[in-house]
Amino acid sequence: MKKLIAIAALAAVLVSSAFAQEFNTIEDLDGKNIGVQTAVLYEELIMDRVPHSTFQYYTMPNDMILALQSGKVDAYLIEEVSYGVQKKNHPDLAVLDEVAGYINATCIIGNNEKQDRLLSELNAFIAESHENGMLSELYDYWIADFDPVNDTCDIGGFTGENGTISVAVEGGYEPFSFISNGNISGFDVDFICRFARAYGYTPEFFEVPFEAIAPGVESGKYDIGMNIVVSEERNETGTLSDVYYSTPIRLVVQGDDESGLGFFEKLGESFEKTFIRESRWVLFVQGAGVTVLITIASILAGTILGFCIYMLCRKGNVLANKATNFFLWLIHGMPTVLLLMILYYIVFGSSRLSGMWVSVVGFSLMFACSMIDMLRVGCNAIGRGQFEASRALGYSERQSFFKIILPQAAQHFLPIYRNDVVTLIKETSVVGYIAVLDLTKISDLVRSRTYEAFFPLIVTAIMYFVISAILTKIVTLVEDSINPKRRKKDKILKGIKEQE
Repeated sequence: MKKLIAIAALAAVLVSSAFAQEFNTIEDLDGKNIGVQTAVLYEELIMDRVPHSTFQYYTMPNDMILALQSGKVDAYLIEEVSYGVQKKNHPDLAVLDEVAGYINATCIIGNNEKQDRLLSELNAFIAESHENGMLSELYDYWIADFDPVNDTCDIGGFTGENGTISVAVEGGYEPFSFISNGNISGFDVDFICRFARAYGYTPEFFEVPFEAIAPGVESGKYDIGMNIVVSEERNETGTLSDVYYSTPIRLVVQGDDESGLGFFEKLGESFEKTFIRESRWVLFVQGAGVTVLITIASILAGTILGFCIYMLCRKGNVLANKATNFFLWLIHGMPTVLLLMILYYIVFGSSRLSGMWVSVVGFSLMFACSMIDMLRVGCNAIGRGQFEASRALGYSERQSFFKIILPQAAQHFLPIYRNDVVTLIKETSVVGYIAVLDLTKISDLVRSRTYEAFFPLIVTAIMYFVISAILTKIVTLVEDSINPKRRKKDKILKGIKEQE
């Protein structure tokens, strides 16, 4: 016991000393792990000064806070304005005195028929906003004096005579774009809303992971993408507007906890921020509803589609089987995220089909492939003799399949079917990449507001367990209802006694 206590004490000292390590200059971080958000390009500002450092990439900016606190990174890069918001929620953060560099942010314009007009109008609006002080007003309201609880954005008053513009924003990055009281808000949102009112548009906002904004806009899926950092390569490949804001980039390191709160006080505050404040529990319920809808719709559509394709192939049609095998090879060999992004940005790129229904299409195709494989395995497990015997008894070919072969085959593939249902539920967690506010995406957005990881992640995991348990139970009941061993004797012999 004394040895365990000594080891624990030593570990505590090592952890505390690691967190207390001081960095005074950027060069002090050479050889260390540095966090950076995917696709923002901030690492290019300091690469020549820390040639031996390893950069770790994160989808959500606030995930870097947890990585820093847990020692996974020694520092991370972020805009000065965003650090100010993070510091209010995490007093233990600190920054190096030296600025890592400066970045300019622009809008990227969609590759579609609106491109030239929107580029001209946005540049004119940006120039006018610089002159009349509107951008300075937005900067003061959303950045210099930002109040994450009370600051709101007017997302109404649009005339829409020039149509609708689709706008891709990150949705989880205070103070630029975030969910407040169930509505999208922030600097970028306010800017676009003012632009839309000035030029007669109605904006439709899509919360998209930052690394997916530029590809989505360049494919024409969105008309405008916000907060794109200017670089030479992006100037060559994308259509960028003029700069609408600039900011220094800072290196955030671990500092001293100045909050003075105890463990249970922090836990209570985290719970209140996660669920009670702004009624955020409603967002979790809505996200769970979207996850359930996508899952159930995909299971039903995938089951029907897979069954129909199997029926076309089961008699040995060469063309149908070759086409099906190619289809199975293509879908099974493709990562889920890649399939969804190809469908959303390429196959349905020119359509206005929402990300949720594109997800249903994608997961239905995946489940249909699994269904075809399950039917093949299950039906092949039933001896050919049973089919021939049923035909000898006067059953038609169709009756033999549905009354004799399929019920027995179901006993072989239903356990696999049940497992695939659970797998599908878990795989829906990636639909946030195509702007779907499912349970996982809602958890990300809430974490981006609360700067807390514990409750959003734990509750999201519990909700997935509950959804999986309910759907698994339903499949199990179906499996039990067709199991001959569980049926009553009278039901099994129904029709036989009558013939006797």
